[in-house]
Amino acid sequence: MGRESGVIGLSRRRVLAVAAGCASLTLAAPSVASASADEDAVELIEDLTGKTPTPSDRVRLVMPAVFSNGYTVPLSFEVDSPMTQTDHAKYVRVLAPRNPIIEVATFHFTPERGQARASTRIRLAEPQFVLALAEMNDGALLLAKTWVDVATNGCK
Repeated sequence: MGRESGVIGLSRRRVLAVAAGCASLTLAAPSVASASADEDAVELIEDLTGKTPTPSDRVRLVMPAVFSNGYTVPLSFEVDSPMTQTDHAKYVRVLAPRNPIIEVATFHFTPERGQARASTRIRLAEPQFVLALAEMNDGALLLAKTWVDVATNGCK
């Protein structure tokens, strides 16, 4: 039989079960929050640009899933585009919706550039989805997002 704790009346087994349940909820938070994050991201982008973005695998955003310091989080992106006069990325905007300043960076491109890609480091205020929004020359907005869990606030 389980030994009862004198303070709260919970057995060790119950305490472990509750702890495991809390841990699983914490680990599942990004995926559960994903649907509402998609809606929030679309609404934010519509407010900023007046256009509706399309999630696309043509935009690849690479960031660590977990990073210890919110001050210098590495980021790189690439837009799959031939970069010709008739098909090229005009710019890529990086957005961090939970930062005090949402628009983190904007990168402008021309067909002469040859490739639409860049690497840098950004600050993140808290764990959040980071968005990369590429506007193509035909006006289409392509969206990529990734969850980044930072341990310390980089935007005091």
